[in-house]
Amino acid sequence: MSEVHPGSLQAWVMAARPHTLPVSIGPVLVGTAVAQVEGGAKILPAIAAGLGALLLQVGSNFANDVFDFEKGADNEDRIGPPRATQLGLLPPAAMKRGMLVVFSLATLVGAYLCWVAGPVIIAVGLVSIAAAIAYTGGPWPLGYHGLGDVAVFLFFGLVAVVGTTFVQTGSLSGLGLVCALPVGGLATAILVVNNLRDIDSDAAVGKRTLAVRLGRSGARIEWAVLVGGAYLVPIVLWLGVGEAPWILLPWVSAPRALRLFGVIRSNEGGPALNEALAGTAQLGFLFSMLFALGLAA
Repeated sequence: MSEVHPGSLQAWVMAARPHTLPVSIGPVLVGTAVAQVEGGAKILPAIAAGLGALLLQVGSNFANDVFDFEKGADNEDRIGPPRATQLGLLPPAAMKRGMLVVFSLATLVGAYLCWVAGPVIIAVGLVSIAAAIAYTGGPWPLGYHGLGDVAVFLFFGLVAVVGTTFVQTGSLSGLGLVCALPVGGLATAILVVNNLRDIDSDAAVGKRTLAVRLGRSGARIEWAVLVGGAYLVPIVLWLGVGEAPWILLPWVSAPRALRLFGVIRSNEGGPALNEALAGTAQLGFLFSMLFALGLAA
């Protein structure tokens, strides 16, 4: 990897964490597929939903970068990928300005979606921005009190999928709610790997993630339940709701999930869990893409 210079575009790209961004697109694919089933997808609202989701993810990553540094969670003992603020590539003030710019752009996208689908979208967007900041920032950060997993499941699963469907159809969807469950579960599984890897350094600075509270064995069980539960949902939709067998397409990715669990079960930190984190993000995107194809077929 080439040297990253302070204040450079590469530094901002590092802070955006490109390998995490597919987690924001998967829900949009699934929500759009649900919209297609329930009256027809609309291309411009779908694109806007995807852009808004990406901006919220980048803004959240900027917030995590700076607030974890300020709270001491990102220090010399950290074993995960490097962070821009920690390395001095971007000062905290610049990162906060960047976060403000990104969230402002997300608000502009939300204004268009508000025009398309009504003022409730602005409320949802503002709550999403507040949650992204409160995950590691503010006086009572969610991630430091074991609520990060709940927040990710809610906003990267239920809100993202159901919201994407809503801006295209104008109505809430029961099917969308069910389809959001595996998407949220897999997004949360990414966080579980992250917190499992950082369990010792987080505990040392008082960051009481759910992994810290459950311990390594509990975190591994949580990952298995989240991922295993995701693969059960297509079966329920096929056998219980009468969806076509195409809904089982996500099972094509099951061998990858099993390989990842083997890595997570047999490693406690270091490069192996960094690779498992990226692999879980890729799994979530692959599952969502196949799930969307199965729904729309």
